[in-house]
Amino acid sequence: MAAATAPINVKEALTLPSIGINPQFITFTNVTMESDKYICVRETSPQNSVVIIDMSMPMQPLRRPITADSAIMNPISKILALKGTAYFSQLPGTTQDHLQIFNVEMKAKVKSHQMPEQVVFWKWVTHKMLGMVTQTSVYHWSIEGDSDPVKMFDRTANLSNNQIIDYKCDPSEKWLVLVGMAPGSPERPQLVQGNMQLYSVDQQRSQALEAHAASFASFKVCGNENPSILISFATKSSNAGQVTSKLHVIELGAQPGKPSFSKKQADLFFPPDFADDFPVSMQISYKYGLIYVITKLGLLFVYDLETATAVYRSRISPDPIFLTCEASSVGGFYAVNWRGQVLLATINESTIVPFVSGQLNNLELAVNLAKRGNLPGAENLVVQRFQELFAQTMYKEAAELAAESPQGILRTPDTIAKFQSVPVQAGQTSPLLQYFGTLLTKWKLNAFESVELSRLVVNQNKKNLLENWLAEDKLECTEELGDLVKTVDNDLSLEIYMKARATPKVVAAFAERREFDKILIYSKQVGYTPDYLFLFQTILRSDPQGAVNFALMMAHMEGGCPVDYNMITDLFLQRNLIREATSFLLDVLKLNLPEHGHLQSKVLEINLQTFPNVADAILANGMFNHYDRPRIAQLCEKAGLYVRALQHYSELADIKRVIVNTHAIEPQSLVEFFGTLSKEWTLECMKDLLVVNLRGNLQIVVQVAKEYCEQLGVEACVKLFEQFKSYDGLYFFLGSHLSSSEDPDIHFKYIVAAAKTGQIKEVERVTRESNFYDAEKTKNFLMEARLPDARPLINVCDRFSFLPDLTHYFYTNNMLRYIEGYVQKVNPGNAPLVVGQLLDDECPEDFIKGLILSVRSLLPVEPLVNECEKRNRLRLLTQFLEHLVSEGSQDVHVHNALGKIIIDSNNNPEHFLTTNPYYDSRVVGKYCEKRDPTLAVVSYRRGQCDDELIDVTSKNSLFKLQARYVVERMYGDLWEKVLNPGNEYRRQLIDQVVSTALPESKSPEQVSAAVKAFMTADLPHELIELLEKIVLQNSAFSGYSNLQNLLILTAIKADPSRVMDYINRLDNFDGPAVGEVAVEVQLYEEAFAIFKKFNLNVEAANVLLDNIQSVPRAVEFAYRVEEGDVWSQVAKAQLREGLVSEAIESFILADDATQFLDVIRKAEDSDCYHDLVKYLLMVRQKTKEPKVDSELIYAYAKVERLSYIEEFILMPNVANLHNVGDRLFDEAFYEAAKIIYAFIFNWAKLAVTLVRLRQFQGSVDAARKANRAKTWKKVCFACVDAEEFRLAQICGLNIIVQVDDLEEVSEYYQNSGCFSELISLMESGLGLEHAHMGIFTELGVLYARYSHEKLMEHIKLFSTRLNIPKLIRACDEQQHWKELTYLYIQYDEFDNAASTVMNHSPEAWDHMQFKEIIVKVANIELYYKAVHFYLQEHADLINDVLNVLALRVDHTRVVNIMRKAGQLPLVKPYMVAVQSNNVSAVNEALNEIYVEEEDYDRLRESIDLHDNFDHIGLAQKLEKHELLEMRRVAAYIYKKAGRWKQSIALSKKDKVYKDAMETASQSGECKLAEDLLAYFIEQGKKECFASCLFICYDLIHPDVALELAWLNNMIDFAFPYLLQFIREYTGKVDELIKDKTEAIKENKAKESEEQDIVKQHNLYAQLLPLALPAPPGMGGGFAPPPPMGGMGMPPMPPFGMASSSLSSY
Repeated sequence: MAAATAPINVKEALTLPSIGINPQFITFTNVTMESDKYICVRETSPQNSVVIIDMSMPMQPLRRPITADSAIMNPISKILALKGTAYFSQLPGTTQDHLQIFNVEMKAKVKSHQMPEQVVFWKWVTHKMLGMVTQTSVYHWSIEGDSDPVKMFDRTANLSNNQIIDYKCDPSEKWLVLVGMAPGSPERPQLVQGNMQLYSVDQQRSQALEAHAASFASFKVCGNENPSILISFATKSSNAGQVTSKLHVIELGAQPGKPSFSKKQADLFFPPDFADDFPVSMQISYKYGLIYVITKLGLLFVYDLETATAVYRSRISPDPIFLTCEASSVGGFYAVNWRGQVLLATINESTIVPFVSGQLNNLELAVNLAKRGNLPGAENLVVQRFQELFAQTMYKEAAELAAESPQGILRTPDTIAKFQSVPVQAGQTSPLLQYFGTLLTKWKLNAFESVELSRLVVNQNKKNLLENWLAEDKLECTEELGDLVKTVDNDLSLEIYMKARATPKVVAAFAERREFDKILIYSKQVGYTPDYLFLFQTILRSDPQGAVNFALMMAHMEGGCPVDYNMITDLFLQRNLIREATSFLLDVLKLNLPEHGHLQSKVLEINLQTFPNVADAILANGMFNHYDRPRIAQLCEKAGLYVRALQHYSELADIKRVIVNTHAIEPQSLVEFFGTLSKEWTLECMKDLLVVNLRGNLQIVVQVAKEYCEQLGVEACVKLFEQFKSYDGLYFFLGSHLSSSEDPDIHFKYIVAAAKTGQIKEVERVTRESNFYDAEKTKNFLMEARLPDARPLINVCDRFSFLPDLTHYFYTNNMLRYIEGYVQKVNPGNAPLVVGQLLDDECPEDFIKGLILSVRSLLPVEPLVNECEKRNRLRLLTQFLEHLVSEGSQDVHVHNALGKIIIDSNNNPEHFLTTNPYYDSRVVGKYCEKRDPTLAVVSYRRGQCDDELIDVTSKNSLFKLQARYVVERMYGDLWEKVLNPGNEYRRQLIDQVVSTALPESKSPEQVSAAVKAFMTADLPHELIELLEKIVLQNSAFSGYSNLQNLLILTAIKADPSRVMDYINRLDNFDGPAVGEVAVEVQLYEEAFAIFKKFNLNVEAANVLLDNIQSVPRAVEFAYRVEEGDVWSQVAKAQLREGLVSEAIESFILADDATQFLDVIRKAEDSDCYHDLVKYLLMVRQKTKEPKVDSELIYAYAKVERLSYIEEFILMPNVANLHNVGDRLFDEAFYEAAKIIYAFIFNWAKLAVTLVRLRQFQGSVDAARKANRAKTWKKVCFACVDAEEFRLAQICGLNIIVQVDDLEEVSEYYQNSGCFSELISLMESGLGLEHAHMGIFTELGVLYARYSHEKLMEHIKLFSTRLNIPKLIRACDEQQHWKELTYLYIQYDEFDNAASTVMNHSPEAWDHMQFKEIIVKVANIELYYKAVHFYLQEHADLINDVLNVLALRVDHTRVVNIMRKAGQLPLVKPYMVAVQSNNVSAVNEALNEIYVEEEDYDRLRESIDLHDNFDHIGLAQKLEKHELLEMRRVAAYIYKKAGRWKQSIALSKKDKVYKDAMETASQSGECKLAEDLLAYFIEQGKKECFASCLFICYDLIHPDVALELAWLNNMIDFAFPYLLQFIREYTGKVDELIKDKTEAIKENKAKESEEQDIVKQHNLYAQLLPLALPAPPGMGGGFAPPPPMGGMGMPPMPPFGMASSSLSSY
């Protein structure tokens, strides 16, 4: 077939040797091609390397020095996987492989792994996953993360000792297939054996098959929205000398309840020369739905995936092919052969459909291919079919066909017009709407369809449909569609215009909506360039602000503003839109670019001339740096913006000229400007300001100096002011700097400046507050300056301790009033220093005394006294001190000084020391120690100077005074000190205390403190004797309770034997406290006596109970005292001792209800409920506690007083009846519980209680009121146990309506053996309003178990309401096979149904039913199991079953089954029916039958119609047959097989000469025909000789025929042949002469026509004016170009000159 018309194009994409690949490395193990992107070649010489060939630039291979055993490239990226064993080469017997993955581009290792097994084959199964095959298993290794290879499955036995050639996975990675090859059979070793292992990841199961090549595909079955996974595999096997080649397409994992893909198979026909060829690879084109099967010897088989129909077969390579891969982008594949050719096979899109429809005469496949691949060539077929459907009024089918037509050939206006022309029947959908609906379901409408459908929708005002379709992208947006929609919705039309890229319409729409900003955005998006200047002018006329926004958007466009900024500005200014122009320029110039300098100048200039304040604001922002500064400076000066002018001038002269206009310059701005000048220019300008107007500009100069003193320097500023003798300037300048300066000179100059300018207050403030001026220098300056106010000098001298100088200065200058003022008003505290200096200056005492008296209390006495004492002038202060005392002064120093004076003068010092409360005792006492110790004791006693007093009395042996002081002091620390054993004078002190101090004391506190001190000092015996003397000898303290307590307590501690005597003799001690102490020290009888003596009966009883632990004595004591509290304590003790009844009696006597909880607990433990009732009745009178009432009810129940319970609960109570009822129920007091539950309406508990009482009717009534599933179940189960089945059924009907409780009820009934009652219950439940699936299912299960005869009827009646899987399990368990089969059918589990029928046929088999089941099974193995089943059990019906399965079974396998069973004739009707499939096994089986039956007519018919069988074998068998017609069939077979000699020989042998002549004629071999002529001559068959001449006319040479006839005297028999030959050749000669003559005439006519054309052309040229140029295409009068001939095209007339135009001209 010519390459131009072949459906497959094959071209050479590359030859590996041409890019430097050595042919020795072009092998299966060295070359890998994982995708159409890369080829990887591994070289081992001259050095180890890996060559990577990028198919996009194959002539630039990448060669890298890499040593590896295998290398494969990633399918989509430059990632290289390497495998090698070099690391373990030194270890003998090592089979480990080291795997590495590298990123070639990044030159980095991605991952590596050490495989424990040798990898025999590996491949990229996805671009992220490597598949690796070892001798035993298959692994997957992801390149992502750090994971190791994961084992997927183990290799099956059929792949052992196989060379693995391929490994693939399906798109979902749920199915895996491994393909290998093994040596062929010994009879035919050249035909290798192919094996395949198919593995399901989900099911984790493998299936072993025979296959040489396999591949997965995804196919969408009609009616199933989910794609199906298909596997296609090709096999070629030899069995008993017969070779079978098949292609299979099978669905994997069929989806339940969904349409599935039916299994397809087809034969692979190998020509005789390729008998030992076999498939090596399979690729599937997803683009076209085609299967490519490539064989080792270069044959290509092309099959349709959907139907497994053969499309094309051709040899694409003269050399063996060892490697292929898919070329997904073009729908073809790459193949590499041993010569290194890389071949690319692709579909010839222009010829494949015509080829299929014409050559194969398969119109349906041609149309499907065209639709699937959108291919040309099926137009006529589709149009014809469409017209047929339309003529048959099958409008829906016609609409679907038109919608799916390839390349949209029917999606035209004519089709729409045709549908529009169909009248719409009432109540039916319009064919046009059906057409559009079909299109909208799967495809997008084209432009014309979108307009027509939208016109219908617009007319019906259903705008929402348009919106939905546009949102779903179902309409093709065009300008026409937008114009149509604009009539109903402008927004929607704008959306359509935008999608249709109708840019002018979009811009116009935005303009209409005044959305000018969107115009620019949209134009930028679509690359449209509108007339921006026109748009801007249009907007400017109506909306100046909008024009500004538009201009700004233009300015921000990428690529720059399309309109010049100057032009935009001028257009604004032409309309006097200064503000708008300014706004625009400010925005576009914000980047402050140098190229915008003139625009910056422009915006400033126009505003300086019109709106100076705007210009000032612009300049203030500092946003421009590239404008004309000198020009702007001049304009600023003219506009009065002197500050801006100063900022822009750069010459000192200009600055000086402008800066003197201080009247028009804001001082602060001027000050800030000075900060921009240099130090020299600043000082110059400041000097000019002072020269021009010293007074007026002084403040500004001072401010400048203040602001920039750090830059200018303080000294320079001071020098400037000093130069102009401006003390004011100095004063103001230094005043601002003073607070931050620590320079003494600056502070001094400021004081001088302030003094010079008369700022006396400031001088006074600085001298008072500053810490940095030179005090000595300042003091001298102030003394010299003699200011009218002396306060500055006073401040300096006062602060820096120059008081003697100040006093001397004032005294010598006769400024005594300042001395008085300083002392009285400034600092009285320094008066002592002033007095001292005046004494040194010999000032009169009267002035000093007067000065002192004038200050009085403000004068510090202590330093004054010190100053006077230093100069022996203390008496000078007597009058002053007495005056202070008379004024009520309490100053300790005053009184200390006065005391000293009195002591020295011995003027009744004891009186002063005892009566004066203000002096310091320590100071005065210390002063007296050396003069008179007794006066010191008086002073110390008065001040409580303990240590000093003890010390002075001890030193001077004044122990009596010391004892009296210690007793009177009552100070514990003092007692501790004097009673310390380390005190050497302790004995003398104790004697004086006991003998003198305490007896003299009348204060009980003193006595108590002394006693306590003795106790603290641990002197108990001395203390006892002392206390006995005080307490027992009728002293003033005998009745003191504290002393009695102390005496008893001391005795308890020191001498317990005396305690009872003290208790009996003493009456005024603290009984409770002492009693507690006695208890603590375990003196229980003494404690009981104390409590009893003080009538503390409860405490006394507690001692008896807790300590003495005598309950009888306590009871006796309680009877004696008759107190409730005592009885309560006794009762508690009795309760603790377990005397519950006695305790309850005691609690009742005590009328104590507080311990009811303990009493209740103890009474329950001891079962004293009769006593507890009495107690609780008493307690209820005291308190309202739920516990009390609840326990009372329980106690009534315990003592069986049920009537009391009924009466009690009717009375007001706070009992927790729910808890009481539950407690009674739990403890089996059901009668009492019944009363409680009935009273509180707890029907659920009441029902259960009645069940326990076996009152079943009542329990059912209560359960009905409770209406709870749990209650119903309890009552129901109880009724079942009691065989109250009627009541149980009432309960059960209320339970089984709940799905969750149904199974529990059923199990209970069944465990109880109540099967019929349970079935009755379930049957009754079927009629319930809320009957659910569980009831129907459970009843079915029960029927299956206990009432089989009702099961089938139940299943058929309620099949839709059953849980079929559950019932299936039940039927399977109970072996109800017929019902099980029916359930499987209802559940669409046809595989299980078929298996059940065949496994249990006596019960389950029904022929008609089985036929319906078997055609629906998914497991194809069941087909063959069914064949075996029928063969064994129902052989008479096997053909009926096989006819049903004819489209599904593998006919070869069926024939093999029957052949093994020896029953081939039994299925003859079936084989006749399926022989049209031309299956080899079927053909051979039928032929065998025909031979046995000697039915040669059927045999010949079979051979003619079905050629797929072993021709030679059949012929050899038939040529020895005894029947002539059979031998004729053998000759016929030899003829069909091309074995002409054998056929002719057999015909000659049987003397069937006609067959021999026909065979020779069909052979096309001259020698055979001539040999046959010679045979006829030898045999003398002259008539046969003549007939052979005519039959083999085309093969016999005339000379041979005449020679044979002449030599054998058969001229007469050859004469007819001779006449025919002469007539034929004469006619041929005549035809040649005629053709020659016509050719000469035609050439002459063409030459004449060309001459006429030239003449006409020249005439046309002469008629044209000379000034006009030649017409287009004519070269100024030159001859036209020669006509374009060749390439099968007729000559073309010159451009612009057709023959028709010449004639008309």
